Amino acid sequence: MFALLGILVVIVSVVTGYLASHGNIIALWQPFEVLIICGAALGAFMIANSLTLQIRVFKMIPQIFLGSRHKKEFYKQLLGALYSLFQKSRLEGFLAIENDIELPFESNVFQRFPDVLNDEHLIYFLTDNFRIYTLTGLPSHELEALIDEEIEQISEELEKPAHAVNRVAEALPGFGIVAAVLGIVITMGSIGGSMEEIGTHVAAALVGTFLGIFFAYGFVGPASAHLEALGQHELKAYMCVKAAVISIVSGHPPAVAVETGRKLLPPEMRPSFLELSEDIKQYR
Repeated sequence: MFALLGILVVIVSVVTGYLASHGNIIALWQPFEVLIICGAALGAFMIANSLTLQIRVFKMIPQIFLGSRHKKEFYKQLLGALYSLFQKSRLEGFLAIENDIELPFESNVFQRFPDVLNDEHLIYFLTDNFRIYTLTGLPSHELEALIDEEIEQISEELEKPAHAVNRVAEALPGFGIVAAVLGIVITMGSIGGSMEEIGTHVAAALVGTFLGIFFAYGFVGPASAHLEALGQHELKAYMCVKAAVISIVSGHPPAVAVETGRKLLPPEMRPSFLELSEDIKQYR
């Protein structure tokens, strides 16, 4: 919502200032300049990044406008899933949760938390690390070191979409210059014609430079920053799982373990202590 408002503010501010200076709005309508700049930027994006990363970027774009897919309800379900798994393990033993860990998408424990099941990577992060503990009995500090290494890799992966888009933002002014140079080439070809025709071509070339800079700093650059924030927000879910798993491995009760994880969630999305206490009562 705020992203759409921001886009509107950028456009209205620039256009209003231009018109207030007695500019001709029709002169800014240069669709072929837009084609050159945006087409070249898209092609460069495709060359620079793997297909998997391209798909991830396009899947994340709606979150710029709709907000992170990890909202408060998601985190409440995540804490509930952690508590349910830990409680079952504590009451019935590790053998009782073997199928839940091996086949989480068929598990009765996890099926009560559909939002969490939609995050396949997070589910496997939880089950894989808890499986390591149940099979090896690693001390908490060794397991924590192992999880930290995995989180470092996850963090790097979550940063990649923002970096990919940021490279496009950095390239856009250059593509604006390309469009401008091509406009000057066309202008040179029209020398000898009317001054009005030459002026039109020069204006189109200058608009190309303007659009490259405008798209870079007005839209694509901020979108890159937003994607970076989304990645950092998503990482909080992994940090929550890590803290809860290490807590349960250290011998703390399930309620204490999920409370430890709760403390690492984003403050604006974090359920309160009382909310968590009420929620987990239904999973005992």
